[in-house]
Amino acid sequence: MNFLSAVVTMVLAALPALAAEDTPLQTSRTVAISLMQQLGVELKNEISANGPDAAIKVCRNIAPELASQLSIERGWRVTRVSLKTRNPLLGTPDAWEQQALKDFDTRAASDEALDKMEFSESVTEPGGRYFRYMKALPVQPLCLACHGGEEQISASVKATLAQQYPYDRATLYAIGQVRGAISVKRPLP
Repeated sequence: MNFLSAVVTMVLAALPALAAEDTPLQTSRTVAISLMQQLGVELKNEISANGPDAAIKVCRNIAPELASQLSIERGWRVTRVSLKTRNPLLGTPDAWEQQALKDFDTRAASDEALDKMEFSESVTEPGGRYFRYMKALPVQPLCLACHGGEEQISASVKATLAQQYPYDRATLYAIGQVRGAISVKRPLP
């Protein structure tokens, strides 16, 4: 084997490893999808076991804990945000997130596939350079028990929401809309 053939063989052998190398987009997407899947499992299990009233604690307690764990593990900020917050202390989007969420609503109105909807970019902010990523949270049928219209939310769920979320704006959603997003903000070197 001559020198050129050896070099070509080494480069071709290294291509799968290079392709498998994570990019900020790939790893951010993986983290967001992981959080979505964990929340989905927790919500389905709680609803099956104890009904929609009890499932409120999944979004109130477990979701922020999971996002916090991911943030600590990665050294990033991982959170859920929405233009119609249920808990303004945890779910209020910053200016960048607001713009991405508005764009998601426009894209959803144009019938873009919600399960693939995402947005990312590298930004410079006063605190430094960051890779920003958002993955849309589409309204699923199980979401409507707590986020739907008046006729879809039971009286007991309404009472629980009123007690635990006095500033709740996260209702009147329908299938085919974006409920919010998973947001990832990671520092860049």
